[in-house]
Amino acid sequence: MAAATKPETRKLTSAPSILPLYARAAAPLIPGASLLPFVPGGGGEIPAVRLELDGVVADPEALAAYAKVCGFPLRDHLPPTYPHALAFPLHMALMSDGAFPFGAVGLVHVANEIAQHRQLGVGEELALRVRATKLKPHRKGRTFDLITEVRVGRQIAWESTSTFLRRGKVDPDAASGEEFPILAADVPASAEWRLAESLGRRYAAVSGDRNPIHMHALTAKPLGFPAAIAHGMWTKARALAALEPRLPDAFAVAVRFRRPIALPATVEFAAQGPLFAVRRGTERHLDGRITPVAAKPGPKGKAN
Repeated sequence: MAAATKPETRKLTSAPSILPLYARAAAPLIPGASLLPFVPGGGGEIPAVRLELDGVVADPEALAAYAKVCGFPLRDHLPPTYPHALAFPLHMALMSDGAFPFGAVGLVHVANEIAQHRQLGVGEELALRVRATKLKPHRKGRTFDLITEVRVGRQIAWESTSTFLRRGKVDPDAASGEEFPILAADVPASAEWRLAESLGRRYAAVSGDRNPIHMHALTAKPLGFPAAIAHGMWTKARALAALEPRLPDAFAVAVRFRRPIALPATVEFAAQGPLFAVRRGTERHLDGRITPVAAKPGPKGKAN
């Protein structure tokens, strides 16, 4: 058996600028552009690269703006989804690298799992680690995971897995990812959310995720959507904000993104026990589950 490829580690000194990365990520949509060495899309396997960025501290104004858009109250700790926004520039840097086999624009975010081993203080210094897994067959193409770790000192305090689908050749024998417990359809809604057409632009401003499918109908239609769609990570964040009073300091939360929410829209939120959902009538947009998680052991076996 061949030895596993050791990831190449690239240490960054600052967060990459998002807009140039989006230009490179979208370049493969231009015929022939993938032949250029600095443009992703040459095919092949996902490179074994790990990006690292140390000394990250949340900006209070940016954090407050994010909390407002997503519905979180201001606390002395970060919302459980906020580290995803802090790591997003690293996600884009990885996927816009010339060695990446395809462009990020057009990928479908199908699932996200977060494990918060302890709350992250607003002023804490964080170290970010991001890498991508190899491609796996899927019934609608191929998937890969973006793995993110947030460390405080030597401990992993927060980690996540984002699963993306690259549409392509159908593999009917591959796992579909549908093996996931869902909230019963007859559980009554506890809230109704009216989502404005501008929601995608508002979330993009606080998260950095300016994928054209979220920004405006004019930019979403060329990519196959009749209107701009809400960010999946906004939907997850808004659901956790609704659950915030009952969330423990340490927990894991997994979601499946089912159907895009075309904006504007009115959707319902419902929850019972560990399960929750965002839906509209019989359409399910997001299914989620919360489970307990242990604190990561620190040096000499001590928990955080």
